[in-house]
Amino acid sequence: MSEIKALKPTVEILYAEELAALEANDDGPKPKNWRLSPKAVRTFILGSSKPLKLKRKNVNVTKKFYGDDTLIERCIITLAGNRGLMLVGEPGTAKTMLSELLSAAICGCSTNTIQGTAGTTEDMIKYTWNYALLLAKGPVKEALVPSPLYIGMQKGIITRFEEITRCPAEVQDSLISVLSDKVLNIPEFGEEGLLCASSGFNVIATANTRDRGVNEMSSALKRRFNFETVFPISDVALEAKIIEGEVEKLIKNSNIDMEVDRDAAEILATTFHELREGISSEGSRIDKPSAVMSTAEAVSVYYQTLMSSFYYGDSKIDMSTMVQNILGSVLKESREDVDKLRSYFNIVVKGKSTKMGGNWKDFYEAKKWIK
Repeated sequence: MSEIKALKPTVEILYAEELAALEANDDGPKPKNWRLSPKAVRTFILGSSKPLKLKRKNVNVTKKFYGDDTLIERCIITLAGNRGLMLVGEPGTAKTMLSELLSAAICGCSTNTIQGTAGTTEDMIKYTWNYALLLAKGPVKEALVPSPLYIGMQKGIITRFEEITRCPAEVQDSLISVLSDKVLNIPEFGEEGLLCASSGFNVIATANTRDRGVNEMSSALKRRFNFETVFPISDVALEAKIIEGEVEKLIKNSNIDMEVDRDAAEILATTFHELREGISSEGSRIDKPSAVMSTAEAVSVYYQTLMSSFYYGDSKIDMSTMVQNILGSVLKESREDVDKLRSYFNIVVKGKSTKMGGNWKDFYEAKKWIK
């Protein structure tokens, strides 16, 4: 029986060799209970120009985050201190990926996570009970079911809190005392009901700027975090490179025997960039759709197009399929955005098809699918 691969390996498994090589060569000062020093954590995320030795083997440490390098340094320093880290930005700007990378490098665990939703309760954040044991034995330790915050404090590891502003305000505020005093009170245990956080504990939270106003964070909670804004990729060539790299990873984990078409990736990156920014490379103003035109969404569009070409086509990227998938992304927020996409094709893509021809011409001719 063939080995079953995980659909999405955790960061610490996916980059296990790189982390081991960094750990073996790490001679920098480390905050207490950290797996790697701040310098090595930075290298893990931003990559190294030179390979590292690991048991007579050279290991290349790849660049995993593209953006502001100083942002990474500030994030690491925040986590080494006594304040939580809040990553904010547009959806699809790799906030979650960055929080996973930081957690894996600092404590070797990226899965100690609270997923914020409208239904998240305080119990899901701190602790709950095995009610059968609670009824049989009362509030004893074996009846307590620890939640991610409890585990983070107990083990001295990072707790990730995804989409914190999706949670009700009173649930968010349950973090205030923990972030301030690094103590979790468990009143059911009486005098022994204080859990003091171990060294290495901290919280990385993420919030989408589009969720602002859904459940606005209180000023008291904001003061317990250092805020860092993760911006969308501003360079089209870099965005195209990221799309290629991420799709290649997806291909590697599947049975799809196709190569990434660089020209198609550049067209897709250009389209998403121009729609997101509201201006073309030629300086024409564009009505921005309300949908999220993020790099992550572009990766999804390209991969969907590639799979369609592999399973139903001739293993070549089909521009008609790509346009249909772009339309699906644009329609997520509002039906009115169809007119904005059609206008973009009639003005911007038409001009590029006349000037550049090739795939741009095929891309423009596929506008018939925008209905």
